[in-house]
Amino acid sequence: MQAPGEQNQTQVDLNFGVRLTCRYCRDEVPNIVEDFTAGDLVCGGCGLVLGDRIIDTRSEWRTFDDKEGDDPSRVGDSANPLLDGDQLDTIIARGGVDGISRSLNRAQDRSAGKNGDHTLLQAYREISAMCDSYDIPKAIAAITKQLYKKVFDEKLHRGKNNDAIIAVCILLACRKGEAARTFKEICALTNVDRKEMTRAYRFLKSRLGGDTTATTSSNDLIARFCSNLNLDQDTWRIARLLTEKAKDMENISGKSPLSIAGACIHMASYLVGSGRDAKAISRIAGVGEATIRSTYKILYANRHALLTAEITDRCPRAREANLVDL
Repeated sequence: MQAPGEQNQTQVDLNFGVRLTCRYCRDEVPNIVEDFTAGDLVCGGCGLVLGDRIIDTRSEWRTFDDKEGDDPSRVGDSANPLLDGDQLDTIIARGGVDGISRSLNRAQDRSAGKNGDHTLLQAYREISAMCDSYDIPKAIAAITKQLYKKVFDEKLHRGKNNDAIIAVCILLACRKGEAARTFKEICALTNVDRKEMTRAYRFLKSRLGGDTTATTSSNDLIARFCSNLNLDQDTWRIARLLTEKAKDMENISGKSPLSIAGACIHMASYLVGSGRDAKAISRIAGVGEATIRSTYKILYANRHALLTAEITDRCPRAREANLVDL
């Protein structure tokens, strides 16, 4: 007699040896086709149905826009956190008989307009287009959309110029993302009047609080201005050191970051030997040539305090204070 454990083990081994074959073909290597569309097991030789109601065990891909091959996603697209609702959208084809499709489209548009998704999507498209046209990084565009979503949720945009609201969101996003842009640059980008943008900025600053604490400093503008002027890394480093030293000077504290950055680049370019005149810098910085000259005169009068040992070590010409005297 066999022990119960041995008998069960033998049955399991025999079950593993079961092989499905066609009773008509009786091939040693059966050609069995799994037809998942009909749910049948079919003999590939004679077409005999050997089984039905089989379960499709393959992965259920749900997206169909992958051109490289199978998409490993087992679900649909992820939800957009910048939109409200479950986002289970349905597209209704136009046409049809008796105007039914047209009526359904109108009903769908009214439903979409109630939850505000249409307004948000339109604003997001405008933000993306503006940021792309001005070479603003994608991360800054994402921050801009988050700020606009907060403004939209708190209903701060009602009764306001929506273009000005978007312009302020771009300005604040650039400051938060350490890619500062000036008021003048954002006005040129969005075609919004300076007064309208200033009014919207003051309104949002009083409502958003912590999202408007970041400011634009002259040091944030140095790298971009030097790049646009085709200046080398040495000029950029010295200009940055000059701005860090100049911001502590009492007689220059009332100047705008644009004029301070332009004057420091003007001084640094002459120290390195690749001088740029005030006219060329004014075109890049977006500030008047006379403003840059007047700020530079203040820096030149305090040049002995500005040209520290760190600057003289980087630039030998700074030891002689070889600067242009305006």
